[in-house]
Amino acid sequence: MIIFNDKLVYILSGFQGWVGGITIFPFIFLMEKFRENKVIQIHERIHIWQQAECLLIFFLLIYHGHYLWLRLVKKMDHITAYKNICFEKEVYEKQEDLSYLNSRKLFSWIKY
Repeated sequence: MIIFNDKLVYILSGFQGWVGGITIFPFIFLMEKFRENKVIQIHERIHIWQQAECLLIFFLLIYHGHYLWLRLVKKMDHITAYKNICFEKEVYEKQEDLSYLNSRKLFSWIKY
């Protein structure tokens, strides 16, 4: 289910003004300006599958753990670390393939 609400995205993202959407299984929250943007919607739908595979809690642990590893150990800046999280790498590579979810294999994010 996709919910378009700018204020909710801002709040759920921890008041990060640059965030356009956030996924918390089973919901996708997007800014209103992305109502017709299929790429952003596929981006978040891939996150839905990732979260379902990992039972959400493990997704959150792996996601934030990987981010912290990249920031603290690898000394990456915020944006570089974010884009190098294994889940985000899969999503950014596949978000423009509108049929990707039809052929995506379980745990595809592991190879990243």
